Amino acid sequence: MISKRVFFILVFLVSITAKASFILLPMDENTQQNHLKAYGITFWCLEKKFKASWLLNYRGGSFLLPDAPEIRKECQIRGVSFEVLSESEEARILDEISSPSQNMETVILEKAPRIAVYTPKGKQLWDDAVTLVLTYAEIPFTPIYDEEVLSDQLVLYDWLHLHHEDFTGQYGKFFGAYRNVPWYIEDKKEAEELASKLGFTKVSEEKGAVAKKIRNFVVGGGFMFAMCSATDSFDIALAADGVDICEPMFDGDPSDANYQSSMNYGNTFAFKDFILERKPDKYEFSDIDMTEKRRIPMDKDYFTLMEFSAKWDPIPSMLCQNHTQLVKGFMGQTTSFDAALIKSNVLIMGSCELNGEARYIHGEKGKGIFTFYGGHDPEDFQHQVGEAPTVLDLHPNSPGYRLILNNVLFPAARKKKQKT
Repeated sequence: MISKRVFFILVFLVSITAKASFILLPMDENTQQNHLKAYGITFWCLEKKFKASWLLNYRGGSFLLPDAPEIRKECQIRGVSFEVLSESEEARILDEISSPSQNMETVILEKAPRIAVYTPKGKQLWDDAVTLVLTYAEIPFTPIYDEEVLSDQLVLYDWLHLHHEDFTGQYGKFFGAYRNVPWYIEDKKEAEELASKLGFTKVSEEKGAVAKKIRNFVVGGGFMFAMCSATDSFDIALAADGVDICEPMFDGDPSDANYQSSMNYGNTFAFKDFILERKPDKYEFSDIDMTEKRRIPMDKDYFTLMEFSAKWDPIPSMLCQNHTQLVKGFMGQTTSFDAALIKSNVLIMGSCELNGEARYIHGEKGKGIFTFYGGHDPEDFQHQVGEAPTVLDLHPNSPGYRLILNNVLFPAARKKKQKT
């Protein structure tokens, strides 16, 4: 009788020990069926106050979550692959990650960041890769635009994405090809009406004021992510503060004489010594962009993600988590950045060595952090105006889109002082 009781006690203890306590969202290439939605699951868990950890460089940057029926159900609904771990299995993984011999690190994710997307009213989701992937991953965001920025509503958010915007007041430099097209005429009219409503005589002045508000948001500790033309046009607007760089077809009066010599590169986030494009009908803002300098065939257009020390440099390590270091290239109005024009304190995280271009860069400004990512849509090599939207159901494992979601989730991390 005693031996029977002991037997049942032992069975009970073994069952407790073997009880599943954790869920792993693997992010390696061959296991995860939907990388993009896995970020959404992790974000959802943070919103629901579940604990979460980001396992840097472990199986492609996997996520560790507590085991709960609602999390399993959510993974099944969204088509996200997961593995159930016992406490002993979880401990073994964390021991492996903590080993000094492994370039891995465990980062605690604490709180779902409040996300704002700077985008004009009425724009469709597919006009911007970030809103497209946020919607696909089911990560909530708030669209804001100039009125909200200028009324100091950025303090309500932790993370800001800049739409493919022109902060210089030159209407995207679309004048040469589209000045007689109805959408260009309407966009210009709406921009002028909004600037007037907000108390500015010129769109360039209003956009410059918006750029400075965004700068202050970052300096105060905010996270900013920009793609395509929002990257270089933002820095150009800051460098041109108080200088008229717009020709008459944009703002009704001539530009300042010799405005190039008046550029203040000390105001910029990432770029230095760039030369502005004076021709109003040329589809470029400056020589920062490498689009016209590129001679890379489509089948060879890839960029390489840099490898960082997860334990010593967790920030760039988080931003570069992926299931591959080789990411397919894609074009945009601003496709990539001339490495020679990037400030020395800005980190190049992704580059194409074939022509010395940077695709993915990161830096600090004041207490905040910014990331610039060249190109328009990671799964559309050469996006054209008016082209149909990318269907992300066809690209659930996109390495290029993963970089966007790394930036979205990054502000949730418990802050660790960077050691280098």
